Amino acid sequence: MTSFLCLGQGSFRLDGTARMRQRPIDDLVDGLRDLGVRVAIEGEKGCPPVRVDAAGLPGGRVKVSGGKSSQYISGLMMVAPYARAPLEVEVVGEFVSQPYVELTLRTMADLGVGTTSDGNRLFRPTHGARYRGGNYAVEGDATASSYFLAAAAILGGRAVVTNVRADSPQGDAAFAKILARMGCRVRMGFLAGNYGIEVIRDPAAPLEPVHVDLNDMPDVAQTLAAVALFARGPSSFINIANLRIKETDRLKALAAELTRLGAKVEEGPDYLELDPGTPREAVIETYDDHRMAMAMALVGLGRPGVTIDNPSCVAKTYPHYFDDLKRLRR
Repeated sequence: MTSFLCLGQGSFRLDGTARMRQRPIDDLVDGLRDLGVRVAIEGEKGCPPVRVDAAGLPGGRVKVSGGKSSQYISGLMMVAPYARAPLEVEVVGEFVSQPYVELTLRTMADLGVGTTSDGNRLFRPTHGARYRGGNYAVEGDATASSYFLAAAAILGGRAVVTNVRADSPQGDAAFAKILARMGCRVRMGFLAGNYGIEVIRDPAAPLEPVHVDLNDMPDVAQTLAAVALFARGPSSFINIANLRIKETDRLKALAAELTRLGAKVEEGPDYLELDPGTPREAVIETYDDHRMAMAMALVGLGRPGVTIDNPSCVAKTYPHYFDDLKRLRR
C-alpha cells in the first residue's frame, strides 16, 4: 500500500494494529526516498504510521535491502509500470523469502506486465505496460496446506492437497520435501496440470529429526516445529531471523511454547534448535498470531490435552481452520 499510494496525488497516512506499529518498513521507505518520494515514518524504530505526500512515482534505479522481507521488493515491482519513467529494482544484502518475489513476477506476467532481470537481484518491470482484467485462477495456499500434510506426518496416515502445483513458485510448496527427509513418502504432480501433493507416513515408521535452512519458507517454521516434536531426536532450523518481525516474534514465541510442551529449546538470533522429549499437556499461548494457533493445534492431534488459547486469531487467513481439522479421519 505504501508503494501504491506513491502513484497518487495528495497526502496519505497508513497505520495499523499495535503489532503493525512494531513491524519495520524503513527499508522500503529508504528506497522510496531515494527515488524522490516524500515519505515519512511517524512511528518508532522504523515502524508505522507512515505518511506519504504523493505526486506520482518517479522512475530510476532503487536499491532495497532484502534482509527483512521480500514484500518491499514485490510492492515496488507491482507499481513500477505506472511510474513516470522506467524503474529498476535492485535487491542488496541478504534476500529472504525469495520465492515470493518469483510468485509476484509470475502473477504480473499473467496479468500483462513482463519483467526482465539480471540474475535474481536486478528487476526491470516493463514501463508503461498496463495490467489487464479478466478471470484469474488463484492457486491454493501452500502455507495453509502444510498443516494437513503435517497432520499426516504426526499421526501416521495420508493427506492429499489437490490445488497446489508440484512446480509452484510458492516457497512453502517445498514443505512436503522436508517431510520426505523425515521419513514420509511424498508424491507431487500426479494430477492434471501438474497439481497434487501427497504425504503418507506408516504409523510404524519413526519420524526422523531434520536440520533445515528455512530462508525460502519461513512461514512453515512453526508447522515444522510441531512435527519435529514427534521426531526421534533433535532438530534445528536456521536462517529464520525474519520470524521476529511477523505477527509476533515467532522465534521467541516458538521457544516459549515448545518449552511449555516439554521440549528443550535453544533460541538463537536466527535459528532454533529443539530436543523434543515427550510432548505433554499444556495451554498454548498464540500471541494473536494465526500461524501459532494453527501449527500448535497439530501438537494436540498427537498429544491429547493440548489447549489453544484464543483460537479465533486464525480468522486472519483461515477462519474455518478448526472446522476443517475436525474433518480429518484417522
